Amino acid sequence: MPGYDSSRSRLRLADRHVRVLTRLAEGETPSPELFPSLGELQELGLVGEEGQLSPLLRELVEALRAPVLLISVEITGEPGPVHHGVIVGQDTVIAHEGWPGEEESEYIPVEPSTLVFELARMVHLRRRGADEQPRTPRVESTMKALDAAFAVLSAPTGEPEEDRSAVRKELTDAGTTGETADTLTELILALNSYWRVTVAWDGQHDGEHAPMLRSLAVWDCGPRGYWIREQPEEPILPGQVTPESPLHLVRSDAGEIWRKLTGLLPEKEELGPR
Repeated sequence: MPGYDSSRSRLRLADRHVRVLTRLAEGETPSPELFPSLGELQELGLVGEEGQLSPLLRELVEALRAPVLLISVEITGEPGPVHHGVIVGQDTVIAHEGWPGEEESEYIPVEPSTLVFELARMVHLRRRGADEQPRTPRVESTMKALDAAFAVLSAPTGEPEEDRSAVRKELTDAGTTGETADTLTELILALNSYWRVTVAWDGQHDGEHAPMLRSLAVWDCGPRGYWIREQPEEPILPGQVTPESPLHLVRSDAGEIWRKLTGLLPEKEELGPR
């Protein structure tokens, strides 16, 4: 169910509630499949009987009506995938954060100057001393090898050395051998989460209006550090990745990733005319 906390301008909404609010903000009637969601918002007092929007929704609606940037943060860890993000409007920035297994996300206004800090917090970016690092700073393998290794971890034995041997065997059988197999084995076993940040906006290309995207994909391998996934290259289109697609990982650190997160954001001149 949706909810709100007026003391901090926090809203708890599912995607279906946001779709209702977007339709109402544009002066349109929500489609019939959204009527139950509309009813929940009306029951809470966020929407009136005639579709009037509560003042509590003002900042969110302003951002939804004319977004300058849409930022998606997708994180997959042990509990499964979780989606966060940021909606950047002309004068308002709204961050939203999900929770594993929950339909609703928390929407809350944030200061525009803290945008990169918010992204870093969402992906749990930390400066930390790493334990002994793998000897090679770069790994080149295939998605087929990675899928085979993950299949082992979907049903672990509970014995670390047995799981390590099984993961390395799958990588070797799929064509990843030697020091590369050793390093990739360590990264897979240490993997806390892998995440992707995508920034989308209306820009210009060759003088014409064009949708623009920038993405960054990272493995957070805990004591084995951060690794940027160069291949498959972002942004990935549906059906683009196959078992034969290359997997390239490059060792990084929190400072470099901070700079790359900052670099995802377009400069003012890159934005299309408003």
